[in-house]
Amino acid sequence: MAPILSPGMAILIIFLLGVGNFALHRAIMESGHPLLELMPWLDHALSRALSLVIEFLMLLGGLVLASEGIVWGAFAYLTYSLLNAVSAWLILSGRV
Repeated sequence: MAPILSPGMAILIIFLLGVGNFALHRAIMESGHPLLELMPWLDHALSRALSLVIEFLMLLGGLVLASEGIVWGAFAYLTYSLLNAVSAWLILSGRV
């Protein structure tokens, strides 16, 4: 039985999703949304850097899983990315 997704394709998909996640992360952080004011600890530059480190670790985890041939890592990262996209859309469109 052939795999659903080759490791190379999974790595490419995860990488592209990671680029999108970082772009969404930056858009949210620079949006000036009132929701961000409710989290004063996030206003500090070190906290913003830490949130980017966490985003990077999520990306790295997905890439490592995919490179080891664990295809569900790509699907898990896809789910994470979809949740990120929905939440970013809600925040940036003013629905939240």
